Amino acid sequence: MESVPKHLLLFAATTGYQIRVFADAARRLGVDFTLATDRCHVLEDPWGDRAIAVKFDRIRESLDTLRGMRFDAVAAVGDQPAVLAAEAAWMAGIPFHPPAAARACRDKFLARQFYQAAGLRVPQFFRARLTDDPRALAECAQYPCVLKPLDLAGSRGVIRANNPTEFVAAFERVKNIGEHHLQVESYIPGREFAIEGLVTGGRLQPLAIFDKPDAMEGPFFEETIYVTPSREPAEVQQALIETTARAVNALELRDGPVHAELRYNSEGAWMLEAAARPIGGLCARALRFRSDTHIMSLEELILRHALGEDVSRARLEGPASGVMMIPIPKDGIYESVEGTDRAAAVPWIEDVVITAKEGQRLLPLPEGSSYLGFIFARGDSAETVDAALRRAHVELRFHIATALPTFMPSS
Repeated sequence: MESVPKHLLLFAATTGYQIRVFADAARRLGVDFTLATDRCHVLEDPWGDRAIAVKFDRIRESLDTLRGMRFDAVAAVGDQPAVLAAEAAWMAGIPFHPPAAARACRDKFLARQFYQAAGLRVPQFFRARLTDDPRALAECAQYPCVLKPLDLAGSRGVIRANNPTEFVAAFERVKNIGEHHLQVESYIPGREFAIEGLVTGGRLQPLAIFDKPDAMEGPFFEETIYVTPSREPAEVQQALIETTARAVNALELRDGPVHAELRYNSEGAWMLEAAARPIGGLCARALRFRSDTHIMSLEELILRHALGEDVSRARLEGPASGVMMIPIPKDGIYESVEGTDRAAAVPWIEDVVITAKEGQRLLPLPEGSSYLGFIFARGDSAETVDAALRRAHVELRFHIATALPTFMPSS
């Protein structure tokens, strides 16, 4: 009797690169694949199946849409999709992170409380409404401090303030983005890192430690270069992994990917955030893993894990790799880029991908939420990869026209 293929349900807000990689991995493994997305119409259909329309901000309604559907595993791309994926997995009785854990990962204030209760190093923090008086709030802050919108990711809206005057200015910028709540934290000095991992039965399997070699001291916290393996001493790497494992336990993450952000200084490792999802978008291309039989992408590794396969023997493929998220230098309209061929010809560079589109309005941080593109490198050492990414970036010349001011009709 012919066996029925297993079915993976992927929750994601877009039909981009990472979803294609999941779909390709599913094909190779003989797994049926369906996308659950909050788009009403899917413009691209690379896996030959129609997506299911859901609403990530309407959990009950979306679960009703999924009720009665057979699926054997779930995965998620993005923080909000991870919450719905957790609810769907709980409804279906299949392994994933618990819904409460996925929600805690999205809530910076709640997560901080869990970390603090578990004895992890966390900054002083408090939550505020953007309808509050910023001058009164400024008197409560410990300087330098960092203002963080509760519902945004990727450093969007995150601003450092060194005194009450800067606090008020930062508060107004966050408010103008359209947020309702923010968290105020004391600034943590030190080097910043990201950890990619899988959780099985509540136990963390670290997959990679990314160094973020550029200083991230503010006033904005734009991420640029990620390089792995880490160049830190073994004791620092161990502290980062142990802190992430304790955060996983504090949040009660159970089964699935985790992406964590930490800082390290003379006092030790400080937990910033943990997400119930993998590293986002094109950045995942910087990672490859070797099993006993072949090399696979991060997405294939996650898919195998979601389907119940033992992936504990998977190891990061080296010697070293990295990615540069090309920052947006100024507000304006994207026109073109020169030098991509020269950048791609730099030794150790694997690819240069420009994601900005002609005519696109570009916004740098803290208001913006995108990059000009990505540069990927793979080499014989982390130092080689770091240097190659920087040399390739120098070769690029972006043409960005000044944006016209938005017309405001008189009342």
